[in-house]
Amino acid sequence: MGHSRHGSAFDSGMRTRPWEMKGIGNAPFPITTRNPEVQKWFNQGNALLHSFWFEEAERSFRWCLKLDPGCAMAYWGLARCGFNWFTMAFPEFDEKGFGRYKTFLREAVRIKGRVSERERLYIEAWERATAPGITERPKVLVTQLQNLIIRFPDDLEAKALLALFNIGQGSALANQLVINEVLAKSPMHPGAHHAAIHNWDGVASEQGIASCEKYGRAAPAVGHALHMPGHIYSKIGMWHEAAIAMDSATRMELRYMNDRLALPFETWNYPHNRNYLCYIQEQLGMAEAALQGARDLVAAPRDPEFNSVEIGGAATEGQIALIRALIKFERWKEILTPGVIPWSPNDPLGKVLQSFSETLAHHGLGNKQEATEGLELLKKRIGFVTGPINDPSNEFVQTLMMLQNTAEGLIDLANGNIESGQKALRLAAERDAQYVGGDPPMNPWRIIRLLGDDYRARGDYPRAIECYTQALKEEPNDAFTLSGLALAHHAAGDLEKAKVYAGRLEYVWSQADPQLRWLEEVRKLGLKVKPIAETPRPERVYRPQNLDRLGPMNWQPFAAPSLQVRDVNGKPVTLKDYSGKNVLLVFFLGDTCVHCVGQLKSIHDRMSEFQAQNTVVLAVCSSSPESLKSSTTLEEVKITYLSDTAHENARRFSSYDDFEEMELHSTILIDSQGRVRWKRTGGDPFMNMGFLLNELKRINDSQK
Repeated sequence: MGHSRHGSAFDSGMRTRPWEMKGIGNAPFPITTRNPEVQKWFNQGNALLHSFWFEEAERSFRWCLKLDPGCAMAYWGLARCGFNWFTMAFPEFDEKGFGRYKTFLREAVRIKGRVSERERLYIEAWERATAPGITERPKVLVTQLQNLIIRFPDDLEAKALLALFNIGQGSALANQLVINEVLAKSPMHPGAHHAAIHNWDGVASEQGIASCEKYGRAAPAVGHALHMPGHIYSKIGMWHEAAIAMDSATRMELRYMNDRLALPFETWNYPHNRNYLCYIQEQLGMAEAALQGARDLVAAPRDPEFNSVEIGGAATEGQIALIRALIKFERWKEILTPGVIPWSPNDPLGKVLQSFSETLAHHGLGNKQEATEGLELLKKRIGFVTGPINDPSNEFVQTLMMLQNTAEGLIDLANGNIESGQKALRLAAERDAQYVGGDPPMNPWRIIRLLGDDYRARGDYPRAIECYTQALKEEPNDAFTLSGLALAHHAAGDLEKAKVYAGRLEYVWSQADPQLRWLEEVRKLGLKVKPIAETPRPERVYRPQNLDRLGPMNWQPFAAPSLQVRDVNGKPVTLKDYSGKNVLLVFFLGDTCVHCVGQLKSIHDRMSEFQAQNTVVLAVCSSSPESLKSSTTLEEVKITYLSDTAHENARRFSSYDDFEEMELHSTILIDSQGRVRWKRTGGDPFMNMGFLLNELKRINDSQK
């Protein structure tokens, strides 16, 4: 009961019906189908795939099968939700992560004789690229798409996909020519603009500006379409425009999540957006906004399947953002305060980051002995992580060695070992420039800038300016570097250049938090400059309040849907009846479901622990009040049973499969203020009572 009649491939993923989505872009893809309505839903799923909205694309494709169970292209669309741009380069596809997508693709292949030659070539392209033993899957897929285009030269969808999967395999300029063919006939094609941004991202980023300006307009209701321009804008120093992009994307994702009862661990887009926005806000001097976003991510719900109980998913994105901002703004005391950063005692890499952060904090506070001891612990922990890899040229190893070199350099300089300290920082800077990337970067700053700070402090202004200039190439319009350049040129007697960099700093940090020392030190020079915008294109100034119309920026628990049920005596019951209490809400499938009864017994066995967490348990199913009251199976389990005979409440809480018209198992945590804090829905009831109790404790602690 609760499992799909079509097999395990349909047990996970979206199980409620789609709705017609506006503002997702237009990318029609004609297919063979017995039901004309299918074409509308297939087009919707295809447009969503162009923006990497895989979860919602799957919902649309599954509805296609609801309307036309023999639609081969709907199975192909479902397969593409898993075999996508992110995963196609995987050497193997394990059963746990990709078994269901293999099933979808096998079914598409099995019935490909029902479709046109063009559609068959699409199915065969994915069949060949995902076959076992293929070592260069993207190359195989590109070859197949190329052959399809030769056979059908007017197929815009094939060209958009060719451009996407060909990224990184050859000339970016040649790839753009393919994109231009799509845009010549469909100027607002979401997939073409998305591919163009990825095509130029980090290669020649300015070339992607034209598509940055159009992608969000092509798909204004898609968070990822608003997000992607931020990649380009942040790499070319258009920090204000980057912030507008990432902030808009973050709010749009949250609007969707709140509308559809989605939590941060259920969508990869929101945590990634918010971490990226944190980074850009840091670059704009908005330290408090960045830190608040990081803390809200850390506090977001966790899940034992999608991430560990201690740290993972949204919490990991928040931890990264928190570490980066605290180091960047030199909040040394906060770093050393227990509980500010949620360190995981069982994560070796987390221990490395903890040692690195705390070593820098002790150094920043002038605690020389503690900094030296921290460095030794950092070396040991890095050795523990890199030892099994045993490959000095490995990028991950080089990144960790960069952290070690940075700490070594700063501590040597503090101890008066100038030559070795500067040498270590220069080595760290070389590794930083070559190996450290990331979207967004984990690194708080360009390390060559730290070396520039040291040269400036020692009065070697030419070398300081040289280092700062390099840092500005690596991170255009970095305000911390602009501050250093203004100070260095002023100290060297070049007032005109000092004014230019001071003006550029005033522009980038025009909305910055007050009294940041990097800005205050420049203002004390008395240069009396006006803001100078030096960006590849004019940009708008980022003012977060201007985006409030889109909704909130930071995740907060959303209000639970209305619960309107009846107890075993027929009395109406709502969530308001339990105001001030946490609620563990369980949708179960009746007393004939052995698994459901097992879950309820597990809850009952630990009822005293749930009560100790100020929690009541409500169990809802479609049985009548009379049936619940007379059930000899349920009478042994003393839980409050509630009736939802028409499945109205199950539908409101997304605990009903609209594709197969069946009830689902759901376990939902609602806090004492009536807000959803965690949920799990599917073919099996949730049985990890320890997790639920730990999460309830976290909820209670957050409300103190």
